[in-house]
Amino acid sequence: MRCDYCMPAEIFDSKHQFMHRNQLLTFEEINSVVESMIPLGVKKIRLTGGEPLLRRGLEGLIQMLSKHPVEIAMTTNGLLFGGRGESLRNAGLDRVTFSLDSLDPIIFEKITKTSGKKIQCILNSIEEAIDCGLGQVRINSVIRRGINEQDIDRLIEQFEHLPVSLRFIEFMDVGNHNRWRYNEVVPSSEILNHLQKTMTLIPIDSTHRGEVAQRWKVDGKDGFEIGFISSVSEPFCGDCTRARISADGRLFTCLFASKGTDLKSIIRGQNKNNGIQDLITEIWKTRDDRYSELRSNTPKPGTIVLPKIEMSYIGG
Repeated sequence: MRCDYCMPAEIFDSKHQFMHRNQLLTFEEINSVVESMIPLGVKKIRLTGGEPLLRRGLEGLIQMLSKHPVEIAMTTNGLLFGGRGESLRNAGLDRVTFSLDSLDPIIFEKITKTSGKKIQCILNSIEEAIDCGLGQVRINSVIRRGINEQDIDRLIEQFEHLPVSLRFIEFMDVGNHNRWRYNEVVPSSEILNHLQKTMTLIPIDSTHRGEVAQRWKVDGKDGFEIGFISSVSEPFCGDCTRARISADGRLFTCLFASKGTDLKSIIRGQNKNNGIQDLITEIWKTRDDRYSELRSNTPKPGTIVLPKIEMSYIGG
């Protein structure tokens, strides 16, 4: 896919040079990073992208990671998931999240630059994940004003009979090329108010500090819930507990970071485990990321301009 808010086709076209394979961390190296971070309190690992299922033999990595006392999750567009749900679960995957912004073929194609016929493939993958018992399946949808507001009701109607968590995400200015505009942001409060006109929503308490989604049960819909991720209208920088490691081994402490810390040179050195632990501990103690708060505190939201890493490089 070439979603226009993540990997726009005019930037990441057929001439785009992706990293050479030897620049990427091997599965063993990724596993060594996770192993060194377990004593620091890591409880959950999420495989994301780009598209994680493009990585050959991903089940092998999941199998390695499953030996650690962590939950293993994955975010995918669902196009390569079909027929692999069982093998991913058997390898140790605990839960899966699908990205789906529209059920309208024309709008879907406009957003993703991928045929609208692929929507059915994604819906089939979601059904397969549910049947495989991959936790409570999540569906993430970025809602943008003037683009796909009509999909709020479409998505509810499509999934309300299933035991899934449908999460609406505010349009964020991730990366440098997604042409983000503040007036395209649909605040979570606006969607919530819209939904409460036709359904009874019951708030769900957070299970831990740093949980990014505000979740609601829907009265009369067993197993179905709705969540909101409100990074623009209600920044949660102060409670953030997430770190990101890119495919080539750089550590980022914020989705909006402008630079990361090279772990690969340590991993491929001699004293890799203690070196990584010490480095990450020091970085975590001194980090002061709060881009979303800064954006919200500017006189005109959306006028803050800082270079940021691309979303496709470190995931959503």
